[in-house]
Amino acid sequence: MLDRVTPEQIETYRTQGFVVIEDFLSPQELAQWRDTADQAVQRRLRAISDGMASGTVKKTLGDRFRAPAKAMLGQKTVETARSVLRKILGSKRIPIGFNGTLNSNQGNPESYYAKVYTQVIHLAKEDPRLGELIFNERLGKIASALSGASGMRLYHDQALFKQAYGNPTAWHLDNPYWAFHSDRAMTMWVALDDATLTNGCICYIPGSHKQASHTKNLSIGDNFAGLLKMYPDWMKIDPVSCPCRAGSVVFHNGMTAHGAGVNITNKPRRAYAVAFMPDGSTFNGIKDVLPDEYFKSLKVGDLLNNEKVHPLLWRDSGNQTPNKTATATPEPVAV
Repeated sequence: MLDRVTPEQIETYRTQGFVVIEDFLSPQELAQWRDTADQAVQRRLRAISDGMASGTVKKTLGDRFRAPAKAMLGQKTVETARSVLRKILGSKRIPIGFNGTLNSNQGNPESYYAKVYTQVIHLAKEDPRLGELIFNERLGKIASALSGASGMRLYHDQALFKQAYGNPTAWHLDNPYWAFHSDRAMTMWVALDDATLTNGCICYIPGSHKQASHTKNLSIGDNFAGLLKMYPDWMKIDPVSCPCRAGSVVFHNGMTAHGAGVNITNKPRRAYAVAFMPDGSTFNGIKDVLPDEYFKSLKVGDLLNNEKVHPLLWRDSGNQTPNKTATATPEPVAV
């Protein structure tokens, strides 16, 4: 794993809102990340399936009513009603179809969002081999250098496996979904397979992070270009696709508009995303993927510094959290 970035990479990141770093992982680290992510995703999906079958895991309210509504009213009527409700209620903070109890979008595998990619969150705390890659001082130091933050915490980690012949990933911003707002928030997107134009490599609108607002965003749904209607000037900017080899990463600002096309190959395109939160960030009132008990304990303005939920990766002083090493896996927290 690389342990530093160049001045040119920092300049590109801050100007464009993203930067590609090829061959960021060693071949051994790539194999470890790919294998452990595969196994962790399969364990979680089995647990979801078993829980649904036994009734110990409940579907979301929307999922429970969707099938009967379709049977009675038909697909077109249901979609029309959903569209009207979204216009009334405004854009959602969480992508439609995401189930916070499951920390996955696979509670209803037939939903539109479930077919964008297989999304499974908070895996690093379940698998020490994955944790040693993610709870890593080098990642925190690089994220801080690119963003200009004085330190970085882990916000969350997630597998994003884009299945063959699924749906595209609509244009969206990351940070407006999250439980804190910061212009230095960022995501590291790790290519576990070669990411190509045909299997859904990530794509950006360069410079969009300088104009984006935390109050103007859309969920990842079937309106692929909906975000561009909120920011019509972005339609004049040529998007930049970022094909890259497996083991490469793309760092992007949490306010940079990005999306991905359909995977038109017959194999999944596996990626992993690590979301970083600048040290000192405060709670904005949005639950997002925070554990229930932790969320209930917070009020707007509270520091998000719980080491079990958001472990410190690096500070410019070089000091880690007392009695914790950079690669120590935090204890699980109740969800």
